[in-house]
Amino acid sequence: MAPPFRNDHVGSLLRPKELLDARASLESPSQMYSLEIPESAKAAEREAIRKVVQIQIQKGIRTITDGEYARHIYYGGFFENLAGFQARPTLPIPDAFRTDFPTTTRLAEMGAKTRAAVVCTGKIAYKESPYLSEWLSLRENLPQNLWSAAKFTVPAPTYQHIQLKPGTAWTAESGYASDEEYLDDIAKCYAAELQTLYDAGLRNIQVDDPHLTYFASSAFLEGCRKDGTNTDELLDLYTRTHNKLLAHKPKDLHMGMHLCRGNMSGSVHWVEGSYEVIAKKLFNETDYETYYLEFDEIERAGGFEPLRFLPGGKNVVLGLISTKKVELEDPRVIKEKIQMAAKVIADAQGVTITEALDCLAVSPQCGFSSSSLAGGKGMTEEIMWEKLELVKAVADEVWG
Repeated sequence: MAPPFRNDHVGSLLRPKELLDARASLESPSQMYSLEIPESAKAAEREAIRKVVQIQIQKGIRTITDGEYARHIYYGGFFENLAGFQARPTLPIPDAFRTDFPTTTRLAEMGAKTRAAVVCTGKIAYKESPYLSEWLSLRENLPQNLWSAAKFTVPAPTYQHIQLKPGTAWTAESGYASDEEYLDDIAKCYAAELQTLYDAGLRNIQVDDPHLTYFASSAFLEGCRKDGTNTDELLDLYTRTHNKLLAHKPKDLHMGMHLCRGNMSGSVHWVEGSYEVIAKKLFNETDYETYYLEFDEIERAGGFEPLRFLPGGKNVVLGLISTKKVELEDPRVIKEKIQMAAKVIADAQGVTITEALDCLAVSPQCGFSSSSLAGGKGMTEEIMWEKLELVKAVADEVWG
């Protein structure tokens, strides 16, 4: 097995000024989950998507995405469109959230008093596709022979649960008696969404779960302890949830998982720590085919050693190009890092470097704009395209 493409990117792209202007009234945190989008903003989204898709086609950038232009933030649009969920735009920090949760702790340091989330208020059910319209908006800009070159992103099924204090994500009044029941119903909705998108021609989906890296954060682990949460059991629950949504996916639907440490406005990241503590479980106990991992800075993300746990038949897309820094990476250094990663895998699996390279690809370490207003400090659209073209050039040299 090999990754679908040797040059890839995580999905989100810097929003053009025209789109930001058209959605100016929707960009506040309290509007993060807004379901009422003015037609003028929708028209701007469609035009921005048309343009960004054409640029990717012209430059040979793969995979092709819509830049997440239809969303304020990467996880928007899913939970709030399921039956049984309700958006809460101003949940109090820290009371509604896990103790010492890295994201809300950092937001509080920046002066935030509230944060938007989506809570369960009744039985969760799939009523209609949350994302079909977004996929169709991307698809309509592609000839059918390029549908397979597209990738679509969805948030992790655990996104709301991991950040909310126990007793907040769902309550007994919502009809649930355990986290397992709550997450089982979410997994069923995801499975239904995968089938809907597949039936509409999509063949490549990336699940964004940066919060799994929090299990390498001492602040998160200690906060869970204070809340009475066993983090080993919590991680087991989350990996099982991922596998449940994948259990009946179509065989030719490629599924990947992206894990990073955040890229918010001004190059802010939320946590630090190597993949070491979660890599064995991640690679061997989740049923994803490909993992998109962050490796641009050893100081923040650690080295390639955790790749020794990667089993044969699975892939890793090495996030070696920074979306946080404007400086263009040296392609020679990137190629050296790819070889280093391949050697770790080759030594662990008992294969040649060439064979190990076959399960690797290269990309930026995170999206360029996880939310509409976010982005690396000083990052511009021109630099973004230069970085994506660098990814392609390096991939062409390494894999041909």
